[in-house]
Amino acid sequence: MLQEFRKDAPVFEGKPGEGISICFMCEDALELYQEFTSRKIKVSEPFVGNGMWVISTQDPDGYRFEFESFTDVPEETMYADWKDSQGL
Repeated sequence: MLQEFRKDAPVFEGKPGEGISICFMCEDALELYQEFTSRKIKVSEPFVGNGMWVISTQDPDGYRFEFESFTDVPEETMYADWKDSQGL
């Protein structure tokens, strides 16, 4: 999925990708989270939204990349809370 600003949204004079999100469905967003953090890539804490783990990161041009994978974990669960509840 590709999201961009609506035509009636305010005009930004920042980075070329500002306001654009590219979403990828993947097998395991939590595995990607571990990979990204091990490589010192700044990434959001995973959370559950719409039945999926969601992580996001942003490139230097302002493009936002989201990676999502299906889960049965309850909505709005944050990764740190989930890890604690699993004893991880």
